[in-house]
Amino acid sequence: MNILGIETSCDETSAAVVTDGAHLRSNIVASQDEIHSRYGGIVPEMASRCHIERIQRITETALSKADMSLTDIDGIAVTAGPGLMGSLLVGLSFAKALSHARKIPFKGINHLEGHIHAIFLEKKISYPFIALLVSGGHTALYDVGAVGKLTLLGTTKDDAAGEAFDKVSKILGLGFPGGKAIDEISKQGNRNAYFFPRPNLGDPSFHFSFSGLKTAVLHQRKKEPHANMADIAASFQEAVVDTLVQQALKALEFKEYQRLVVAGGVAANSRLREVFSEISAKTNIEVHFPSLSLCTDNAAMIAALGFHYLKNGDHDTLSLNAFATQRLNFE
Repeated sequence: MNILGIETSCDETSAAVVTDGAHLRSNIVASQDEIHSRYGGIVPEMASRCHIERIQRITETALSKADMSLTDIDGIAVTAGPGLMGSLLVGLSFAKALSHARKIPFKGINHLEGHIHAIFLEKKISYPFIALLVSGGHTALYDVGAVGKLTLLGTTKDDAAGEAFDKVSKILGLGFPGGKAIDEISKQGNRNAYFFPRPNLGDPSFHFSFSGLKTAVLHQRKKEPHANMADIAASFQEAVVDTLVQQALKALEFKEYQRLVVAGGVAANSRLREVFSEISAKTNIEVHFPSLSLCTDNAAMIAALGFHYLKNGDHDTLSLNAFATQRLNFE
């Protein structure tokens, strides 16, 4: 079963072809980093206009790389939310048009569940497991029992981790996107130079909070305007990583699970991967990260997850609308 995936939830325009939910035929991603970097963040109107300009070409490229045409496609999976509404509507409208014109069933996919199941394109992992979803817009812990069976354990009370990376990068004058910039400069810094706060939301809380940490960095920057930026960045990154790791371990202990999947854009962070790898090597905990190309927003994860819905006849009608903020909580 060949599934065409379409992803336009934020500022990446992506199309992919996946066979039987596991065999990646193509995955084309067009980034808008160069466009938005001059503004220090994503401009929603510009993002949606850029999707309009690129979506058809990106889809045609994905089909060509997979050595297929639309006649070979059995179903379409498209991100329906959450994300920027204007961006989402571009991909969803395009998928609906293809579905209607070619008489191909389509399924609107929750972007967050797509991230969580991206790992299945590379590994076979047994359910249940804990998923740490950490990105620019979301930071949350889920108990994952199967496709479509997820329970939210905890989420951020303010900034997402990726959002905090972007804001701190701006404070330090490191540019956009902040996650990559801080990860790179932190390799030159001393992560123990400063001790920034780790939020304590009480037990047994699985929630997160990063606004206080961001503010602490701002105060430190004002206090020491000529301080080593690499040291501040590395110390900030260590605080974020420490918070993510401790909350994930707490959730694993609470559910008595031994498997953890880390997903989302911040899963590409080298320090986060290093710390979890060290923990996995010393314990019985399995920690799984997707490849870097599957951490950021991409259509392959949407197509792979869409297969499981479409194969069971679960598809949507043309009345499906996009959603910007709905949380992923099926139970």
